[in-house]
Amino acid sequence: MSFLEILHIIVPSMLALSAPLIFTALGGVFSERSGVINIGLEGLMVFGAFTSIVFTLTFGSTFGSLTPWLAIVAAMVVGMLFSLLHAVASISFRADQTVSGVALNFLAVGLCLFLVKLFYDKGQTDRIDVRFDKMDIPFLSDIPVIGDIFFKDVYIVSYIAILVAVVVWYVIYKTPFGLRLRAVGEHPMAADTMGVNVTRIRYLGVVLSGAFAGIGGAIHAITVTNDFSHATINGQGFMAIAAMIFGKWHPLGAMGAALFFGLAQSLRVVGGSLPFFSEIPSVYLDILPYVLTIIALAGFIGRADAPKASGVPYIKGNR
Repeated sequence: MSFLEILHIIVPSMLALSAPLIFTALGGVFSERSGVINIGLEGLMVFGAFTSIVFTLTFGSTFGSLTPWLAIVAAMVVGMLFSLLHAVASISFRADQTVSGVALNFLAVGLCLFLVKLFYDKGQTDRIDVRFDKMDIPFLSDIPVIGDIFFKDVYIVSYIAILVAVVVWYVIYKTPFGLRLRAVGEHPMAADTMGVNVTRIRYLGVVLSGAFAGIGGAIHAITVTNDFSHATINGQGFMAIAAMIFGKWHPLGAMGAALFFGLAQSLRVVGGSLPFFSEIPSVYLDILPYVLTIIALAGFIGRADAPKASGVPYIKGNR
């Protein structure tokens, strides 16, 4: 098997597995740049995955090919609603943000599995029939060599995720809202002095994180698992948090880290069909993404400083 043939197998899989991580990591960037730690991204992805699968199973015959897109919108709305729980606890009641996020993770798995049992009378949903189709990107797929590897037989949502990462970078670093968001995460008292509503900005950051994590969970469920069970997300949210930290709380850095972790996961999925990896016991390929995550965070990112006010409740008037 030639090197180009290997890339033909790995790259589309990498892009598909990276898209959910990119969206969720971008959500984490919004939340932490506003000064709120959101460990609950895993739970928000669970809510998004559950919502998208149930929506698709319920309305697949009604909306046809539009169903996956509408399912993503539904998952985004549900993610926003449940992220409000974290926002109220962390911002309004000044609860410990890590504890609140962990509680959200437990709530998501418990509630969604209860509803699955209630709706379908078994431990997982049925498999969906309506999903995203792989496609060739017009014009770009005609480029010699590169087009065959990167733009043929791919999910369009993978490239939407990359485009959204660029848009988020522009919003955070080139717009007044982004300036306020970063100011609130670095020095909320100074931002408050300049007339910025710290509470409102932090609420927006957390709700946006819920929207993006809901989208990430939906994309993972629709493109990768095609159903919902206790193992649908299985650590993807935590990997997205790692991508955010690996990317140093920068949208494009988080995207790059998500692509790296997507590559590690793709080796687990398609490794059996590759010359060298087919000789490695499957259990090692299964743990590869998590081992690489730890190695990347521990040894290769250098000094990574979170926003200075991240995790610190803001009390107006306190010094």
